[in-house]
Amino acid sequence: MIQIKNIYYMLAYAFRFLDEQGYKRVELEEFKNVAELCAAILSKGISMQLKRGLNCEYTGKTDALSLLRGRIDIAASIKTLSIMKSKLICSYYDFSLNSYKNRIIKTTLGMLMHTDISKSRKKELRKLLIFFNEVEPLDIHNINWNQNYDKNNHTYEILISICYMIIKGLLQTNSDGKVRLMDFLDEQRMCRLYEKFIFEYYRKEFPEFKTSASQIKWAVDNDFRLMLPVMQTDIMLEYKEKVLIIDAKYYSHNTQKQFNTNKIHSGNLYQMFTYVKNADLAMKPREVSGLILYARTDELIQPEHEYEMSGNKIGVSTLDLSQKFNEIAEKLNGIAHKLKT
Repeated sequence: MIQIKNIYYMLAYAFRFLDEQGYKRVELEEFKNVAELCAAILSKGISMQLKRGLNCEYTGKTDALSLLRGRIDIAASIKTLSIMKSKLICSYYDFSLNSYKNRIIKTTLGMLMHTDISKSRKKELRKLLIFFNEVEPLDIHNINWNQNYDKNNHTYEILISICYMIIKGLLQTNSDGKVRLMDFLDEQRMCRLYEKFIFEYYRKEFPEFKTSASQIKWAVDNDFRLMLPVMQTDIMLEYKEKVLIIDAKYYSHNTQKQFNTNKIHSGNLYQMFTYVKNADLAMKPREVSGLILYARTDELIQPEHEYEMSGNKIGVSTLDLSQKFNEIAEKLNGIAHKLKT
């Protein structure tokens, strides 16, 4: 079982807030579930944003006004009979706190108030909600998560990312219509977080590497690639003349059983072999290897092997997320140091 504290570190690396002092206070707290952790991270982030100032944007409004403002909608004024009350329907832009990003935050705060977090945490969030009084909540099923960030609002990126994790990854609806927060993210969300965590870990801790999620071209003889599927790597580490392709996998079962014998997932191995062999041909004379890195499960048999296949090394290993984080880091560092030697 993954430690909740490790969820914090994974989120911190994935969303790049590990070095921010305000968030570091969260590291010292203990949490009973992931809901409490996410609420704490969001609370700290909003508190810091309040000191910087909440983002305001020009938002479109349409109202019946006595004083003219913006564009007059004569047809709507006649249809609604507002003209009989000495008012006209005007469409105008207002510079307000009711920006889309603030609406996402308020929607998330409102949902957290109905989940299984402590009373003290709810009190903390309730105080923050006061600053969003004039902000309208959104329909959680129709939120546009593709937000643009610039130098004026880049600090919102972490906040919106955490909101996404809460709403998309943690919230479930019960048969009685109430919402609850799961103790942990579902497998699909954890897989994405696990992959992003490992990517950002190497990007931050090993700046001497070129860390990317590069596509690999098919090594065809006549340059004809029409309809061939894209080979998209999770993580590619490049150091001098060496290249390591890492495929991060988060499954409930790390092996498959065939005739009562545990085997590596065939699809994972076929995929990695294809990646490595095509990358090897494209990147010669560099040395290309591959690693399938599973999140360790509670199963007795775990894959921990290295194979030599047609001149390339392909490893299969596990990362135990139930350990203390320094032990997790030690395993990841070991993989990196092996690439450097």
